[in-house]
Amino acid sequence: MVSVMAIAAADAEAQQRYRRYQSESVLVTPEGSILDFMPEESEVIVRIDSRGRRVLIDHYGNLVATEMPADLYFARNEQPRYEDPYRDNDDNGGFDGFDARDPSTITGTVPRHGDVTRLPLEDQSLPGFENDNAEGQLRNTAPTDNQDITSLDPQASQPAIQDTEPAIVLKNKSRAEITALQVFLDREGASPGVIDGKMGMNVTKSIRAWEKISGETLDPNDTEAILERLRLSGGMPIISYTITPADAAGPYVAEIPEDYAHKALLPRLSFTSTTEMLAERFHMDETYLKELNPGVDFSIPGTIVKVVNPGEARTGIVARIVADKGRKQVLAYGEAGELIAAYPASIGSSDTPSPSGTVTVERIALDPGYTYNPKINFQQGGNDKILEIPPGPNGPVGTVWIALSKPTYGIHGTPEPSKIGRTQSHGCIRLTNWDATELAKMVKPGVTVEFID
Repeated sequence: MVSVMAIAAADAEAQQRYRRYQSESVLVTPEGSILDFMPEESEVIVRIDSRGRRVLIDHYGNLVATEMPADLYFARNEQPRYEDPYRDNDDNGGFDGFDARDPSTITGTVPRHGDVTRLPLEDQSLPGFENDNAEGQLRNTAPTDNQDITSLDPQASQPAIQDTEPAIVLKNKSRAEITALQVFLDREGASPGVIDGKMGMNVTKSIRAWEKISGETLDPNDTEAILERLRLSGGMPIISYTITPADAAGPYVAEIPEDYAHKALLPRLSFTSTTEMLAERFHMDETYLKELNPGVDFSIPGTIVKVVNPGEARTGIVARIVADKGRKQVLAYGEAGELIAAYPASIGSSDTPSPSGTVTVERIALDPGYTYNPKINFQQGGNDKILEIPPGPNGPVGTVWIALSKPTYGIHGTPEPSKIGRTQSHGCIRLTNWDATELAKMVKPGVTVEFID
């Protein structure tokens, strides 16, 4: 009898709390559901955002819950589906689009795909250290960067590169018109990197690649023709998007620390804000996203914002990859020798060169962690112990690690997409997270990678 009464009392309390939520406010978890308990003061840090709402954060910097008006939560929680190439919701292994209510839709995952080999989560030997020494272990399995250049940080910025050919000059084109050109090229498999409404070498290389892919010649000054092509390939380059409760809730981290010891304390190197997450989802420069939406608070569900419309990810089977060190570009070829896709890249430098000759893809690690070992890596701050850096889009190698047969070299993503093609790397091939993800879905072990000067 006592148990029955207790259950009845709990149900009554829950119903009363639910009714109170509908008339007042709710605390929304990163999963998009209502927080059904109030954490102890010792468990969370309470912050007040710019709109006076409570934000609960744990002591590792993880979002626990965000306060929002109950009526807004219940009215906006059902949102349309958006086709997101980073998300796989089909338990049978297929892709069926992005559920806007799912807050885990971030670039830290890659859809399951027949040509992608997932690695086990247990520790694996570091290439070049094939023994049982714990100091030579790698977790899931991005390398401790270039074995031949052990003093360098894979996430550190390098000097700006010098381009090998002049950039194409456009005639009195607005940023919107340049955006249309960038979106067109992105949809056609000739990635311009981040879409920012600015003309530069990445766009020039993208145009040249598109001409090789299509066999046509493109006049980048003919905006009307480009807009017509866009109309036929998925619609206008800039569209409206409604921020969902899941978008606003995260999960996000307060900031990404510079110190690797502090990085290691975080459960995940997630995005730090809604704007960073949306910019990556829509292949945009984060600053440009904010400029397109002046004065907008991206943390409010239901807010309508302007984003670019990059369209569907490229598909196909890549049989050969060419890493052009001079052009700072990766070219992906099909089984018949045709060019399938091209990506701007940061590929080595004069001080820290990439390999020469031909190697092969050995494996693909999705959402990789990173092992920092000061005995074989660079010295980062005062850290003198092995550190396990968690995965996430803001990790040292981004969301994808494509390991090559030359030990510790690979193709990977980056936490700083706007620097791709504009700075040099430490020997590996660095792409934007979305380009690395797209390429990872089209390759498999055994694919050749040729480095050319």
